[in-house]
Amino acid sequence: MTEIRHDIRNVAIIAHVDHGKTTLVDALLKQSHTFRDNQEVGTLIMDSNDLEREKGITILAKNTSIRHEDVTINIIDTPGHADFGGEVERVLNMADGCLLLVDAAEGPMAQTRFVLRKAFEVGLRTIIVINKVDRANADPKKTLERVHDLFLELAEDADQLEAPVIYSIAKEGRAGLKPDELGPDLEPLFKTIIEHVPAPVAEQGGFQMLVANRAYDDYTGTISIGRISRGRIASGDTVAVLGGDGDQRRVKVAQVLVYRGLDRVAVPSASAGDIVLLTGLEEVAIGDTLADPESPDALPRIEIEEPTVRMTFGVNTSPFTGREGKFSTTRQLRARLYKELDTNLGLHVADTEVAERFLLSGRGELHLAVLIETMRREGYEFEVSRPEAIVKLINGQRMEPVEHLTVDVREEFVGAVTEALGKRRGEMIEISYDKKGGVRLEYLIPTRGLIGFRNT
Repeated sequence: MTEIRHDIRNVAIIAHVDHGKTTLVDALLKQSHTFRDNQEVGTLIMDSNDLEREKGITILAKNTSIRHEDVTINIIDTPGHADFGGEVERVLNMADGCLLLVDAAEGPMAQTRFVLRKAFEVGLRTIIVINKVDRANADPKKTLERVHDLFLELAEDADQLEAPVIYSIAKEGRAGLKPDELGPDLEPLFKTIIEHVPAPVAEQGGFQMLVANRAYDDYTGTISIGRISRGRIASGDTVAVLGGDGDQRRVKVAQVLVYRGLDRVAVPSASAGDIVLLTGLEEVAIGDTLADPESPDALPRIEIEEPTVRMTFGVNTSPFTGREGKFSTTRQLRARLYKELDTNLGLHVADTEVAERFLLSGRGELHLAVLIETMRREGYEFEVSRPEAIVKLINGQRMEPVEHLTVDVREEFVGAVTEALGKRRGEMIEISYDKKGGVRLEYLIPTRGLIGFRNT
C-alpha cells in the first residue's frame, strides 16, 4: 500500500557551470519570502563556501526548502562540473524531478550532458528552463532544439521526453512560457514545479532511508542527510545501520531536523518523502541504509564513476617547512586525507611504498585542485606531484579516459585552436557557426591531452 505526499515536491537543479543555477535558487528563495523583511540578503546565498564564491561555481551539493501555496518544495542545488560528479550522483537519489537550466546563448554543454544522463538514469522527470534570454547573442529557439536533441539521445523512456519549457532571466527574478513574454516574477516556474514534478510516493512499512550526504556541526556532531523512502522516524527512535560490508548495528537517533529555507529546524517526527537530517548517528557512511531494526532491508548503494586523474601528495620536504602552515607531519596529512573520504565520494586515497607519500585519484584536475586549496587554507603544508591520467588494462588492452571538449571561439581563431588541439590528439566531432561570427568546436580528447591546457 502506498500514499502520495501532495504537500511535498523534491526537485534538483542541474546545469552546466555558470548557466545561472545558483542565481536562480537565490531568486526562488527571495520570492518565496524565505527571509524576513528586515533581513539583509546577499547574492549567491547557496554558495557559502569561500572557494565557491571565488571561482563562481558550485562545488558542494546543498539543500534548501521553500513554501509555495501550502506545498513544501525541497530544492537540491548540485554542482555543474563533472569533476564533482560524486556530489551529483549521490543527491539525485533524493529528488523526484529536476530543473534542467540551459544558457540561451551557449545551449547545452558537455557538463549538461553528464548531469542530465545521471538524472535520466534515476528516472527523474525534467522541466527545461532556458535562462539568460536577455543576452545579446541569445537564441532560445535554437537552444531548445539542441536540448530536445539531447533528450532524444539520453532519455531512458518515452515519458522523459515530455518536458515543459520555461524561459527566464534569473538575475532579475523573471520567468514566462515564451521568451518574449516574461512575467514580473517566477510564478510560472513555481506553478510548473508543483504541476509537473511528481509528488513523492510514500510506501507503507518500517522506516527506511539511504544516507545521501553527511555534515558536521560543533553543537550536534555528525549529521546524516537523506530522503525517507518508507515509514516514519522520530527523535529517540532506534534504527539499524546497514553498511556496505553487510554488517548491521543499532544506533539511536538524537534529533530529527528538516530544512526551512536555509535553516535546519528540529521536528518531532518525519515521514516518507521528507528530506531529513538525523543527529546522533556516529560512524554512518554515505551510502549506508538506515532501517527499522525489526525489518532491516538495505537499499541499493550509490554507484560513483571511477576516477580519471591521480596525483601524489607528500609531506613538505623543502628547507622552509613549517613556516606557513600549522600541520606538516605525515600523521597529520594522512589523517586529513582519509577524513576527506567521509564526504568526498569521488576521491580515492591509497598509501604508497614510501610512508610520507599518498596516492590520490579524483574525477579531474579541478576536483583535486579544490582539495589542495581547501587543505592549504586549513593550514596544511604538503607537496604534490604533476597530475597524470589513469590508464587501465581492459581485456588485455591499455585504455585511457577520454573527455568531451567544447570550445567557443571567434571565427578568426579556429585555425589556432584546431592546431593546438591536434597536437594533443584531439578528434573533432562537430563544428557549428552562429550568425555573429562565433564558432563552436566539439572534440573527443584524451584526458592527458587536456592536463595543462589553458586559455592563452
